[in-house]
Amino acid sequence: MTFTRNWISITAAGLLLSGCSSALTQNPDSSPDALGLSNSKAGAHASPWDNRATGSRDSIGRSKARSNTPADTTAPPEDLWQLSRNHFQINLEADNPRVASQIKYYSKHQDYLDRVTDRAERYYHYILQQIIERGLPAELALLPVVESAYDPFAYSSGRAAGPWQFIPGTAKHFGLRKSWWYDGRRDIVASTDAALTYLEQLNKRFDGDWLLALAAYNAGGGTVSKAIRKNTKKGLPTDFWSLDLPSETEAYVPKLLAIASLVKTPDSYGVSLRPLAIEPYFAIIETEGQIDLAQAAKMADTSSEEMALLNPGFNRWATDPEGPHRLLIPIDSAEDFENRLASLPADQRVRWNRYRIQRGDSLSAIAARFNISTSAIRSANKIKGNRITAGKTLLIPGPGNASLVASNDPSDSAQAAREQLSYKVRAGDSFWKIARSHKVSVSELAGWNQMTPRSPLKTGKELVIWRDSSNSGNTLASSGRETLRKVGYSVRSGDSLSDIASRFSVSVADLTRWNKLDQRSYLQPGQRLTLFVNVTDS
Repeated sequence: MTFTRNWISITAAGLLLSGCSSALTQNPDSSPDALGLSNSKAGAHASPWDNRATGSRDSIGRSKARSNTPADTTAPPEDLWQLSRNHFQINLEADNPRVASQIKYYSKHQDYLDRVTDRAERYYHYILQQIIERGLPAELALLPVVESAYDPFAYSSGRAAGPWQFIPGTAKHFGLRKSWWYDGRRDIVASTDAALTYLEQLNKRFDGDWLLALAAYNAGGGTVSKAIRKNTKKGLPTDFWSLDLPSETEAYVPKLLAIASLVKTPDSYGVSLRPLAIEPYFAIIETEGQIDLAQAAKMADTSSEEMALLNPGFNRWATDPEGPHRLLIPIDSAEDFENRLASLPADQRVRWNRYRIQRGDSLSAIAARFNISTSAIRSANKIKGNRITAGKTLLIPGPGNASLVASNDPSDSAQAAREQLSYKVRAGDSFWKIARSHKVSVSELAGWNQMTPRSPLKTGKELVIWRDSSNSGNTLASSGRETLRKVGYSVRSGDSLSDIASRFSVSVADLTRWNKLDQRSYLQPGQRLTLFVNVTDS
């Protein structure tokens, strides 16, 4: 295993504040240029004290020639904000009325700036370091403020996820893998690498104009190119400020420039920025295999919540058996974690349950019972198809804490630590309502009953709920990592309740209840709906 003390940082996840920067999405119809992807990864890094010359910018954001004279390094930056200022490259256009309007807004919301700073504390060092190493404008480290308010679990109505808000198509193009176990869009290391590579490509596409590149990151390169062609035919300027772009994009770039202006001279605008330490927040440790995250948290002397915030790409209680085989660990406990990991036998990194196949069982039914994917069972037992034989034993990966196991097998050694409850479905019930009242996740409740979260619930149906018998007040913790986010959705022409519910992996019953609708309601284009989405299942 490799313990890499990167110049690293990450952000405290929290709810995305309404009324501030929304999680903006790229145009799903526009794919990035098929240019060669960078292989730049976290590894041996240049010192963040490297105040290399940043050059200057012309009026539309292009780089002017860099000076070969090194910048003054006699006074090292006191914190990450100063380090950012040292590497700013873009003309911030503070006098532009569209930027000035955004500056006025943000400067009146000191509480928002404080909350974003608190979230960014975990991630900002790492992201800034990656940007500086590539020689990119440090202003790009502020882009997650606009995209996600530095919430790695942010999720938008356009199905964009993570701190950099990748939509599924763009994420796939840049190699951000998604599985039952893992979503690379939320992986701090992988998503940052992909986002910076994408931005580099867009900058090259638009001849070094960072404002156009940023606009394209939001609206899609095709949208920006079309606007440029339109202005060219009319003999009009083709800089960002002259283009006719979607209103969201026309506000998106000024938001970034406004935030950068506040960072550059906070005193000028009557705001304050809590200093962010120049030291790295976390280390990247290669685990060389799958590991239970609760167990990893104990080995790192940290909380499960902190482990989740540092490693938001993992959807379940353990890392993905297919990788990435790395964990971000608080820097102060990283060395101890590495030593403990080295002494931990490989067969103790993930708990395995044994299940004897019963007559009539199917692989999908067993997977639902244990709230796990069929592919995970196939991988653990080297099964190629779906055929299983009654009487044979399957190995089922489960949480390291026995009380977390979602098993219905009475032969399971964890059975003594659990008791089974029976719940009869009532009129008006939904998976969401029952799960919340029993403090379990929707996906867990559905899995215990061999159903999906979108399965219909009939009044009178008996549901199984597992409870920790050692404390009747506590139900079993989720074998997933349910993280709900409130999402606003604008109804499109042709949408139906079932279409929208399926798109966001929620039930029609929940969708109608959240919005006080009847299931026979006719949706109007433009109608606003509210959803509560489990981002680890979307």
